[in-house]
Amino acid sequence: MADDGTHESGDAPAVRSDGGTEGADTESSVTLRADGGAVDDVALDPWGSSTVDDYRKLFEEFGIEAFEDVLPRVPSPHYLMRRGVIFGHRDYRPVADAMMNDEPFATLSGFMPTGDPHIGHKLVFDELIWHQRQGADAYGLIADLEAHAARGLSWDEIDDHTESYLLSLLALGFDPDEGTLYRQSTNREVQDLAFELGAKANASELGAIYDFDGETEISYMQSVVTQMADILYPQLGEPKPTVIPVGPDQDPHMRLARDLAGRMRYFGVTEAYASFELDGGEHELVAEAYEALAAEADDPESDVRCADAAEWLRAERPPVGALEDAIETLESGGKEPLRPRVRFLDRNATEEAFEALIEAVEGEKRVYEGHIDSFELSRSEAEELAREVETDHGGYGFLPPSSIYHRFMTGLTGGKMSSSVPASHISLLDDPEEGYEKVKSATTGGRETAEKQRELGGEADECPVYELYAYLLSGDDDEFATRVYEECVGGERLCGGCKEQAAELMADFLEDHQEKREEAKELLDDLDIELESDRP
Repeated sequence: MADDGTHESGDAPAVRSDGGTEGADTESSVTLRADGGAVDDVALDPWGSSTVDDYRKLFEEFGIEAFEDVLPRVPSPHYLMRRGVIFGHRDYRPVADAMMNDEPFATLSGFMPTGDPHIGHKLVFDELIWHQRQGADAYGLIADLEAHAARGLSWDEIDDHTESYLLSLLALGFDPDEGTLYRQSTNREVQDLAFELGAKANASELGAIYDFDGETEISYMQSVVTQMADILYPQLGEPKPTVIPVGPDQDPHMRLARDLAGRMRYFGVTEAYASFELDGGEHELVAEAYEALAAEADDPESDVRCADAAEWLRAERPPVGALEDAIETLESGGKEPLRPRVRFLDRNATEEAFEALIEAVEGEKRVYEGHIDSFELSRSEAEELAREVETDHGGYGFLPPSSIYHRFMTGLTGGKMSSSVPASHISLLDDPEEGYEKVKSATTGGRETAEKQRELGGEADECPVYELYAYLLSGDDDEFATRVYEECVGGERLCGGCKEQAAELMADFLEDHQEKREEAKELLDDLDIELESDRP
């Protein structure tokens, strides 16, 4: 989740040949395609040099959803969303709904202070700031414990970079009066939460997710649990939808955080049809059988029996897969009525909390040793009630955290953008003239000669300089970004002039940003955040 900049890498994201959004007016918008090149194996490593050759593989292999599916629900979306730079999400709909309905929600991202902030980090800064301006409780953190444990940086080195990250975040518009800034090493609430979360995870699980082995330092493992606490920290005071903007290489952290959020809950809420449990495949089959039999019954609440559903499935569905298990389960239920209900499962509840939930469930219900069945509540009502009882009795009531994923930026020299290769990236601390020269020297997607460029058009899809326009230099001006793309692929725009324009815009951006960093120093001095660690 914390970003040190070494993951701002990867092959150039492709751009659709029409420069437009799928299903949208191509004259007014430009977007990046959901695919990023040739199909290849995908491995997501939060501390490695992950690249993604095909962003579609993330949808198929890891369950990341395409952001374009949720985009219509987002009020006044950021240009990174509109252009497809933000290409995927996990469970962003609750965040979008909270935004639209003016309800509480939060956003958080962390930065590992291992080097100077650069234009790759600006993506995350911008996403954090945009959500804050949409009404989010915003949290920006310095992942200093992670930098020390995972990267081996000294505390002096960490301190040197901490101020720089905070200055750029403030210079770009983060409002510290309306948000929270902190260091992992000085936030006792985060450390205490990490301790509690650690009781719900084990070394084998972390080894499977992160490839840890017997030689992995314990502090390295602890840094993972600390990141889980960071992700859930905005919900300590009040459970609410929370979005974490990250690159796709950080998805392992998000999957673990969502799992741990569920494991910390006092109660689980599911849908059921009888006193016994069904797995996912069985549940769908039993639901189908119930609907068919209930449609013909005089009194569905008493006339539809487990044995009847088993007989219907045996007659109506081929005996494959989960069917035999479902039939066997139903037959063991015999004459028990089959009725839809919402089930509260006791996961970690105290005895007092479980008794309170029994009292709180109104209407017809059945109480069992490990669960409560309600026949009158909807699932959403049940989930709200379970969370309310949990928080009233000392539980956290965490909602699963959401995430959005942005594309990796291509290095200016082609291939990966690397913090260890200065020519491949532009630091937010680079002298404007140096930034100008880096852009002027950048690789492009141009043809071999100007004549071929005019005849065939440039390959903006493969051009790091075009990425600069789409990701940063065009700002909120979609029309400008689209015009640059169309002039390039149409052969009107030659690389020399295009790079000159981009270089001038980059120099202007760096000059303006660094002036604002200087102004932010006074603001930073007034904040309650320690810039110098007292650790040895």
